[in-house]
Amino acid sequence: MTAPATDTEALRQRALAALLTARDRTRALTTCVEDHDLTAQHSPLMSPLVWDLAHIGNQEEQWLLRAVAGREAMRPDIDPIYDAFEHSRAERPSLPLLSSTEAHSYAAEVRGRVLDVLERAPLHGSPLTDAGFAFGMIAQHEQQHDETMLITHQLRRGPAALTAAAPPPAPGDAALLPGEVLVPGGPFTMGTSAEPWALDNERPAHARDVPGFFIDTVPVSNGEYLNFIADGGYTDPRWWAPEGWANLREHSLAAPQFWTREGGQWLRRRFGVTEPVPPDEPVLHVNWYEADAYARWAGRRLPTEAEWEKAARHDPATGRSRRYPWGDTDPTPDHANLGQRHLQPAPAGSYPAGASALGVRQLIGDVWEWTASDFLPYPGFAAFPYREYSEVFYGPGHKVLRGGSFAVDPVACRGTFRNWDLPIRRQIFSGFRTARDASPEAA
Repeated sequence: MTAPATDTEALRQRALAALLTARDRTRALTTCVEDHDLTAQHSPLMSPLVWDLAHIGNQEEQWLLRAVAGREAMRPDIDPIYDAFEHSRAERPSLPLLSSTEAHSYAAEVRGRVLDVLERAPLHGSPLTDAGFAFGMIAQHEQQHDETMLITHQLRRGPAALTAAAPPPAPGDAALLPGEVLVPGGPFTMGTSAEPWALDNERPAHARDVPGFFIDTVPVSNGEYLNFIADGGYTDPRWWAPEGWANLREHSLAAPQFWTREGGQWLRRRFGVTEPVPPDEPVLHVNWYEADAYARWAGRRLPTEAEWEKAARHDPATGRSRRYPWGDTDPTPDHANLGQRHLQPAPAGSYPAGASALGVRQLIGDVWEWTASDFLPYPGFAAFPYREYSEVFYGPGHKVLRGGSFAVDPVACRGTFRNWDLPIRRQIFSGFRTARDASPEAA
């Protein structure tokens, strides 16, 4: 069925805006430092920034120029270099990478051709083009790499290269919020079959029955996490999974990444600036084992992925699942801290307009939230448009994170969006909130 012309034009404008927003951010992240910082590897966990830049262009060329438009390859010789599965991040600096000038030029040339394709491409007729999916997928891919590059900026040593206004202070009612919210037991709809740009691991929508539980109203704050540290949390193996305790001892972990203690005060390094740890901010740069240990110490646990999504999307009044905690409308700055608008989380309790139907806050934006769940496919999952996006990562090796951080763009963040990583990873913009079972009477 052919989409009406007005709908097609609206889709075209949405895709154009998403692509342009992503490219503006990519350009900002790769022009704020000198060439030696673009080509250097700032951590073996991350690629050189110049690799990410050319990879963004190469993926865009492969999917939008070759797959959608059927055009010949511009640079087939570089495909293997920028294949994320062919070379580990640690070895990418040794590859014959495009220079920063060449990478910028290549990405710009690809984009110019893509904009011509977008003007004429039918946004219907195949799963790849329906509702502009391929263009939305590439915009999300670029924004995901922008977040990766922002992580690299955090790992980079040297003076600050990025600036942004601090988030506003917490609203007046933040200190009065209840510590936890009851999410009643029962079925809800998890995942989506209707969101046009949802990625394969978010699909299909399916019923999930979740017993009643309590979940933190806001993410765990630095101040709360400092209590865990002060109580010997990093020296008591009772709270730690065996693998987490082994990782702690191997790497001498004593606090979240980028924290140091000087003169009786905890400091953190944030994008080249060293500052006191703000107690009211959600804790950041903790791995899954740290989040799990804190939850055990607090007499609680991490929420499962299904619990997290039910708390975020389920509306008990209507029985339906919303696109976002606050409803079906796209995020605005009043709803959530997204899009690198600030270079840090907002204080715990912020964004009352973004609260869920049950009053849980900051489920979208600020920090990625670790869940208890392994990254697994939903019933009826089908890989699309390639296995390497999700399928190859399924299994017990990766833990699910939900919600998005301050570094996530709205195009790559929704109530069904799933992120995943190894449980030892700390450089990502990760935090958490805790949960506990509800008694049968409460549920």
